[in-house]
Amino acid sequence: MFPWAQGVKITSNWGENMKRVYVNEKWCLGCRLCEYYCAFADTGEKDMARALKDIKINPRIKIEEKDGISFAVNCRHCREPLCVKGCITGGLSVIDGVVSIDKEKCVSCYTCVLCCPFGAVSPSESGAVQKCELCVNEGAHPACVKGCPNAAIVYEDRTEAKM
Repeated sequence: MFPWAQGVKITSNWGENMKRVYVNEKWCLGCRLCEYYCAFADTGEKDMARALKDIKINPRIKIEEKDGISFAVNCRHCREPLCVKGCITGGLSVIDGVVSIDKEKCVSCYTCVLCCPFGAVSPSESGAVQKCELCVNEGAHPACVKGCPNAAIVYEDRTEAKM
């Protein structure tokens, strides 16, 4: 454990009715629409075409492809997140089971990027890091789930899953 993480408390109700984003690789087409919906959700605009026109998107969910299989890389909101334990400023915390970023506290040291075993934390254009926060400010379901044309991405409770 990192010396600065000793005594870090992660208080949440993880495990009780905690929904997460899960991807069924068998159904993923690799169309990357989830990436666009994710990027669009952060714009505050009403028209996706206008909001994302002529810009390079930097979504918080990313599609990877290998040997004909497409799968999404996104935050798993772990029970004991190494990114939170590794954060030297307290910029990452767990709030109601969701690993969240406080951009005011983030100093862009990228320790969390190195600590995440899933590659789900990445640098953002604003200087702070970025990761999936389940669109907690956007409504009932994350944008990537709503935008998946093949229902390969789901938002459901799988409390028996160990992370």
